[in-house]
Amino acid sequence: MMKKPYGGGWPSRQRVQQMRRAMSRGIAGEIQGAGLAAPASYPAMNVWMNDEGAVLTAELPGCNPANIDITVVGDTLTVKGSRTEEVLPEGAVYHRRERTCGSFSRGFTLPFEIEASRVDAAFEQGILRITVPRAEADKPRKIQVTRG
Repeated sequence: MMKKPYGGGWPSRQRVQQMRRAMSRGIAGEIQGAGLAAPASYPAMNVWMNDEGAVLTAELPGCNPANIDITVVGDTLTVKGSRTEEVLPEGAVYHRRERTCGSFSRGFTLPFEIEASRVDAAFEQGILRITVPRAEADKPRKIQVTRG
């Protein structure tokens, strides 16, 4: 009887997913390390919602708030901006370079219409916080059921 190499059979689904994630991380790291465009998920953002609207927070270290542009169209909010390259002292060269610079754009389609005139944004300690109110016409309404 012949023994199958590597324990035989195909790798488990979990093992394949682990390998796929590892390869994705490696490729993203290579692209970022080469100074190419920032990954599509920049800036890192959290979004939470309730009946009143949504709050989006974005990590934007090193960005100047004047270089951040927020637009709203219908149910889509877009954050655009840029981060400038740091200036090195004369004669200095990078030993390692992981932080990207340049332009970025990230858009989110929310599951409700946005009250664009009431969107608020604040920038503090490298975190952009955007409060996105839900349009009155789009808010859930409680319907009173009457007898008879």
